Amino acid sequence: MIATGFLGNNQYKVKLLNESYIPQLMDLQQEVVEALPDKAILQPLDEGELNFILKGNGLMIGVFVEEKLIAFRALLEPIIDGEHLGYDIGLQTEDELKKVLYQEISNVHPQYRGFGLQRTMADIIMQQVDSAKYNVVCATVMPGNIASMKDKFSQHMHIAALKLKYGGKLRYVFMKKLPEVDRQWAEERFVSMNETDAQQQLLQRGFIGITMKKQHDEWFIQYVN
Repeated sequence: MIATGFLGNNQYKVKLLNESYIPQLMDLQQEVVEALPDKAILQPLDEGELNFILKGNGLMIGVFVEEKLIAFRALLEPIIDGEHLGYDIGLQTEDELKKVLYQEISNVHPQYRGFGLQRTMADIIMQQVDSAKYNVVCATVMPGNIASMKDKFSQHMHIAALKLKYGGKLRYVFMKKLPEVDRQWAEERFVSMNETDAQQQLLQRGFIGITMKKQHDEWFIQYVN
């Protein structure tokens, strides 16, 4: 057990997970997907992918209420291939790429939403990262997945790229350096999330996306340089 707390009147415990929890992880993912109005937002991990992470290729924590798994969050040490997110943020050498972790899937049972568990798990799992071994955390988010984007920004991750990934799917590439570095900027622009070309042009000029805001039912990303 690595942490405890309360969700309303229910006490929870947080544990590091291993392969023995795969059946519970599969069940929880299914419950989460079934509750989603847009099931395309979440791509569940299959048994092989869960097994890969849990056998030493990353970290996974689980939140339990009365021994029932109600949430989990994972970090992955990715295979170095042509799709590696490190290339998208300007890394080039194998030594640099080996120091990158991915923020993978994060699930919360529908019954326990509204307690800020996503952020709580993010804080807890990041405390488990060996900063001597890893110095960058990356993640991809589908434009329009507002909850996931807010989650990344709340952890002080920033948008470093916007490009086609995974066979042609448009994705924001988020990153965060470990330890975190202070940001200073001279310019800022707010660009609609719908304006892909304008965002890509700013990113190519060295701007990064650091937060988002809603105006008249439209989301805007704050880019700074």
